[in-house]
Amino acid sequence: MPTVRQKNRAALPPEPQWAEDIFKAFVDLDIRQVAYVPDAGHTRLIEACNAANAMRAVSLTTEEEGVALLAGAWLGGQRGALLMQSSGVGNCINTLSMTRTCRFPLLMVVTMRGEWGETNPWQVPMGQTAAETLKLQGVIVHVATTAADVGPMIAAAGSIAFNGPAAAAVLISQRLIGTKEFKG
Repeated sequence: MPTVRQKNRAALPPEPQWAEDIFKAFVDLDIRQVAYVPDAGHTRLIEACNAANAMRAVSLTTEEEGVALLAGAWLGGQRGALLMQSSGVGNCINTLSMTRTCRFPLLMVVTMRGEWGETNPWQVPMGQTAAETLKLQGVIVHVATTAADVGPMIAAAGSIAFNGPAAAAVLISQRLIGTKEFKG
C-alpha cells in the first residue's frame, strides 16, 4: 500500500529555470531578506536564497508574519521579498493593509494552486481568487504563465515596489510549478 508521501508526490518540472531567474532578479534588486513558508513550488529558490551569503532566508509559520518581518527589514534599510503559495494570500489580508497605511514596499512571489490540474479541492477557492484578493488590498499583480515571463516580471514588480513604495506580487501559474496528486 502506498504511503501518504507517495500518494501526494509532486509532479514538478525537472529543472525550473524560472527559480534561477527569480534569484537573479533578487540579486539585481538588492534583496537582502527573503521570508517564506516552506513550499514545494519555491524549493529551488529557497535553496538558492539560503546558500547566498548576502541574503537571509527566514522560514515562517504563517505568511502574515512575513509582511511584518519585511516591514521591519525596510525600516532597517534592507529590501526583502515574501514567498508563499496562493493559499497563504488569504492569511495576509489584514496585514496587507499595513503596506498602504505605512507606505512601505512589499514584493511577493506567489506559487499558484487551485488552477490548472488541481486535484485538491481545498486549494481551489483561494487559488481562484488570489489575484482579485490581492488587488482589493491595493497590491499590483502580475501573472506569469510562461517561464520566460517570470524573471522580467519579478524585476518589474520589484522596481515598482521599491520605487513606489508599493505592494506588488507576481503570481506563478500552476502550469509552471506542476500539479500534485491528491487522494482525499
